[in-house]
Amino acid sequence: MRLNTKNYIMKNPFVIKPYESKELFCDREEELSLMVQGCINHTDMTLISQRRMGKTGLILRLFDELHETGLNRQTIYVDIYASRSIDDFIKLLAEAAMRTFQPKSSIGEKLISFIKSLRPQLSFDTITGEPQLQIAYQTMHEKEYTLRGLFDFLDAQGEPVIIAIDEFQQIRDYPEKNMEALLRSYIQQTHNLTFIFCGSKKHLMADIFANEKKPFYSSTTFVSLEKISEASYANFIRHHFNLDGRTIDDESIQFILDWTRRHTYYTQQLCHTIFANSDKNVTFDVVRAACGQLMKQGEAVYLQYRQMLTDKQWNYLIAVAKEGSVKQITASAFLKHHKIGTPSVSRRLAGALVEKGLLNDDVRIDGTTYTVSDVFFSHWLERL
Repeated sequence: MRLNTKNYIMKNPFVIKPYESKELFCDREEELSLMVQGCINHTDMTLISQRRMGKTGLILRLFDELHETGLNRQTIYVDIYASRSIDDFIKLLAEAAMRTFQPKSSIGEKLISFIKSLRPQLSFDTITGEPQLQIAYQTMHEKEYTLRGLFDFLDAQGEPVIIAIDEFQQIRDYPEKNMEALLRSYIQQTHNLTFIFCGSKKHLMADIFANEKKPFYSSTTFVSLEKISEASYANFIRHHFNLDGRTIDDESIQFILDWTRRHTYYTQQLCHTIFANSDKNVTFDVVRAACGQLMKQGEAVYLQYRQMLTDKQWNYLIAVAKEGSVKQITASAFLKHHKIGTPSVSRRLAGALVEKGLLNDDVRIDGTTYTVSDVFFSHWLERL
C-alpha cells in the first residue's frame, strides 16, 4: 500500500483516544447538557453504557465544558478498572487528586502534606512526571480512616469538586465486601463533592444503584449512553473529510455506520484508518480495504481468543457473529441452525462469554440482545 505522506502532516480528526477537543467530539449534546446541570446542582450521577461507547470521552468533554464556561469546579477523573482492593482504590484516587491539584498550588501543597502524613512512599514517574504512591497499612481500620480522610480533605477545600469514578462496578470484586456501604456512608457526609459513577457492566451497575436492598439505592440520577444518531454521525464524518478538502459519498458513509454498528470506538477507528489511507476522494473501495486492514491487524489477538476458549464457546461466538445479534438465545431455530444443544447449554455458554467480556448482553424492556463485544472481531468471525 502506498503511504500517504500528506496525512502525516495533516492531523487525523478521527481521534481514537478518549478525548482531545470539543471540535473533534461528536454530538452527545443532550447527555452533556444533562450532566452539566447535574454538576451545577450538586446531583450525583450514574453513567452507564457498553465498553468503548464513549463514557470516558463524555466525562472529559464535560470537564472541558465546566472549565470553559467559567464554572468554579475542580474535576477529578479516576479509572478503577485495574483495581483489586480498597488499597488500590485509595491509591488511584489519591494519585488522580494529585494530578488535578498541582503541587505548587495552595490546595496541591495541602494535599501533598496530607498524603505525607500517611507515611507513603511517594515518587514521580520519570517519563510522565505523574505521582505514584505506595501506602502501607496494618489494619482495615487504617484503610477506612485513610479513605475517609481523603474525602474529608477534598470536601474541606471550600470549592466544588466533581469526582468521576470509571468502571465503578469493579468494587464488587474487592475482597472487602462492605465497600459499597463504606463509600456510601462517607459520600453522604460530604457537602462540596459531586460524584459521577461510570460503568460498562449494566447488570452490576443497576444492582448497585437500583436495588432497594443496596446502600446506593436511589442516590443518583441515571444517564444512559446510547449510540450516536445516524444523521449526527454522518454529518460529523462528512464534515471532517470535507474540512480537509476531501470528498466521501453517502454510500461510503452509510457502509461505515452499518459496518461499525455506530459503536463509537469502532466508528472512530475505521474513519481514522480511512483518513490515513486516503487522498482527495474517498471511494467505496478505500472503505472496504480499511475494513480488511483492521480485521487483519486484530487477527493475532483473535487467534489468542481461540486458544483460551473451549470448542463450544468458540463455536457459540461464531454463531452469534453470523447472526449479527441474537435476542432469543434459547429459540429452537437458533439452537438447531448452529447445533448448540439445549436451551440450558445456550444460557451457560452465553453467560460464560459475557463474563469473559467477549459477548455483550444488552438488557432492555423487550428482552436481552447478545452481540460479540468487539465489532471488528465479530466481522472476522463471520467469515469463518
